[in-house]
Amino acid sequence: MAVRTEQPLFHRTYRDIAERIERGEHRPGERLPSERWYAEDLGVSRTTVRRAFDELVANGLVIADGRGLQVPPRPASGGDRLVSLTELARARGLTVSARVRRLEERPATLDEAEVFAIAPGSEIVDLERVRLLDGLEVSIDHDRLPLAVLPDAFARDFTTESLYAAIEASGIRLAEARTQIEAAAATEDEAWNLQLEVGAPVLVTTERTIDADGRVVTLGRTAFRSDRHRFLATFVRRADRRGADPIGAGW
Repeated sequence: MAVRTEQPLFHRTYRDIAERIERGEHRPGERLPSERWYAEDLGVSRTTVRRAFDELVANGLVIADGRGLQVPPRPASGGDRLVSLTELARARGLTVSARVRRLEERPATLDEAEVFAIAPGSEIVDLERVRLLDGLEVSIDHDRLPLAVLPDAFARDFTTESLYAAIEASGIRLAEARTQIEAAAATEDEAWNLQLEVGAPVLVTTERTIDADGRVVTLGRTAFRSDRHRFLATFVRRADRRGADPIGAGW
């Protein structure tokens, strides 16, 4: 006799909120209601809602901006071009390399399956690398993607190869990346691998890469040495029928 196991309450809460976003109840650029509002609306505790919010952020469905959670705005035309670290470094004449800490296959979790639109338990590739420019440690990358996206992942040499280039060589055209950047303190593991003191400032990005058909291809998290990186973003202000429609952040 099969035993039916119930999903954790926070995961059911996560799915409920995610479905509201997909249905358009929370539109791109809008903020989510508060923890308290969702707790009352769904009949759960604020702790459950907070854990669901954490999963929504981790999977790129929403972004945290210090004042709450926001559904990512649609990208503006004319914004920055999506390039990999490998492309950017080589364009500047730098030698890019990596130490592969982990490259393994495992079953997709329920949340990953939902984000990637695959069956729970489908094969996921977990790739973790320390990235170097001219031999100096600059970041730790952790990328997740369905094995179906890159079937030959385990035959590739990610000490020198670009993940973006490998994906596009498999026939998938990457269209955009939704990225969140925040300051953090280096963990013991990050400090060791990036040659930093524990607690030193790092820049952490969480990112979901999307293909031309709107499907999520990769989920990534990168910790950058803040003294070896500078981010530049281009925001475009365009007009709609009501007048100005600001895209991005400003003062």
